[in-house]
Amino acid sequence: MPLEWIDYQQAVRLYFAQQVAYTCGSLLYRIRGGVQARSGRRSLIEVNSIIATHGTNRALRSGYVPPLNNRALFRRDACLCLYCGQPFKRHELSRDHVTPITQGGRDVWENVVTACKRCNNHKAGRTPEQAGMQLLAVPFMPTHAEYIYLQSRHVLSDQMAFLKAHFPRSSPLRQRALQ
Repeated sequence: MPLEWIDYQQAVRLYFAQQVAYTCGSLLYRIRGGVQARSGRRSLIEVNSIIATHGTNRALRSGYVPPLNNRALFRRDACLCLYCGQPFKRHELSRDHVTPITQGGRDVWENVVTACKRCNNHKAGRTPEQAGMQLLAVPFMPTHAEYIYLQSRHVLSDQMAFLKAHFPRSSPLRQRALQ
């Protein structure tokens, strides 16, 4: 199960501590260390793009809810305003509560969508129905694997294949992840 993105220094620590169960994906780095006094051999750690560690993560089994943040929200919605359907740059977008907090809505994945500032201002503190606006997609909470994808900046093809294998079949992100 994919857990998180780590940098190469964290990966080297895992290899050194012998916490890596197996690796897959492509070789990313060859890290060379010092020369051992007795054998005269230089240490070498090869870091792959995907590493699996020993143990389990119980947090994922007990109703994991990914943290809600605008970066992941805007990526979930492909930087499209879910009211007018137009694409925007991140700084032109805002988080809109489908059911406004003033009407009992909550700040959760299933109640927030990406909106351009114009549509968000037009909707104001009303529901889409009250504002006469149509929501173009149903908001959803991403799974852990989907959230890892949404948090990434650059995903290698072998990493994407690994992540996508953990996406639900009905995920709207499945098709987009190919691009």
